[in-house]
Amino acid sequence: MTANRKEGRSDGVTKVSPGKLGVRHLQVLLLFFAMVIGYFLRVGISVAVVAMSNSTTANPEIEDYGWTSSQRSSILSSFFWGYTIIQIPSGYFISIWSTQKVLCLGMFICGVFSILTHVAAHYGGIIAVYVCRVGMGLSQGCLLPSIHSLLSKWVPPLERARLGTFTYAGAQFGTVLALPFSGLLAASSIGWPSIFYIFGAFAVCWSIIFLFLGSDTPSTHSTISIEEKMYIKSSLESTHTDNKEKLRTPWKEIFTSTPMWALIIAHCGQNWGYWTLLTEMPTYLNSVLGFDIEKNGGISALPYLAMWILSFPVSWLSDYALKKNVSRSITRKLANTLAYWGPAAALIVLGFVPIDNPLWTVIILIVAVGLNAGSLCGYQLNHIDLSPNHAGTMMSITNCLASVTAIIAPIICGEIITDLSNTHLWSIVFYISAGVYFVSNLIFLIWGKAEIQWWNDLKSDKQNNIIHRVV
Repeated sequence: MTANRKEGRSDGVTKVSPGKLGVRHLQVLLLFFAMVIGYFLRVGISVAVVAMSNSTTANPEIEDYGWTSSQRSSILSSFFWGYTIIQIPSGYFISIWSTQKVLCLGMFICGVFSILTHVAAHYGGIIAVYVCRVGMGLSQGCLLPSIHSLLSKWVPPLERARLGTFTYAGAQFGTVLALPFSGLLAASSIGWPSIFYIFGAFAVCWSIIFLFLGSDTPSTHSTISIEEKMYIKSSLESTHTDNKEKLRTPWKEIFTSTPMWALIIAHCGQNWGYWTLLTEMPTYLNSVLGFDIEKNGGISALPYLAMWILSFPVSWLSDYALKKNVSRSITRKLANTLAYWGPAAALIVLGFVPIDNPLWTVIILIVAVGLNAGSLCGYQLNHIDLSPNHAGTMMSITNCLASVTAIIAPIICGEIITDLSNTHLWSIVFYISAGVYFVSNLIFLIWGKAEIQWWNDLKSDKQNNIIHRVV
């Protein structure tokens, strides 16, 4: 057995840490693949909808439906209709039942809806496609709350930026794979229907694997070593309460918390900019820059490849800063500023770049999305900073409200961009996203915090209220 090593902590407490990979890393790897597959299921439609609207952009032998720009935008946003509705209920479900089983069930159902999409489109038209996408949103609504809850129970604080970022970087890695793979599938002999069949099958397989290899907590895992279990427990004991029967969800305290509202606004700002680019980029590259669907998917993936690559140095630097006793609040806000104001500046510049220079347009898009990697160490981990015991519930709340922006953003894009080849209209969309990025991060800088809130552990609610009033 590998010898243990002492690891210094910024809070002055010395803990013993196993110097090897463990079951917690397996859990993080499985959650990483959950994010990868989750984004396969979300992102594939961005490419598929182009071919489903006009088959000449991909394989002309496969049927299409002639959808308008407005209809395409509504299809792209329909996933979030169900996704938004289920966020807070899913946070409640994981607080009263097994988080692992909720996540397995949700991903399984999401995969089934994906598999049914082609048949639904063929026989039921656009309404049936809406039903499938809403169903996928409903079933995948548990993804982020479940992952947040599991990370808060499995990952020690000093590993949080690295392992948490690795997990959530699955979104970018999934996007990087999904966009070009979807383009290739759409242009292949089997056409766009294969996107939904293959990605759906991945989700079904993952849910079965996680059912056997995953676990709610280290204490309930069947193969974890005593050494690793004690390391995780000792690392989390000052911030996390394992006995849920002694806790109640502090709904009033959460909704009246200023740092929580700063976090909500930051999450909403991220969703606006991120999903505007993710859902509309394939259309922009096709309609404005003239890339065919095979090139479209590959080029659309480049910005998310940059984001995925940058997530690793950013997460390492965040953990390093914490080890050097830089405050968690400063670390989170610096990362978030990089993630928001960098893309905001890039999007403003993008509005001035002539379309006869597609290389510069692609480079600016890569910068705009790539710098967003800082968000993984910024607002995204802030839920666990504020309340490890209620991180899953808090994520369900912020993600619910932020998902509303993910619904609105593509619809507004569809209403503004009445002519898909009009660069002036696209510039308006980019400027709006830049403004949302700037304002939401400014609010996070002013009112956001990264300290554990007094309502994290309501076992000592009366005492915490007294302390809170004194402070």
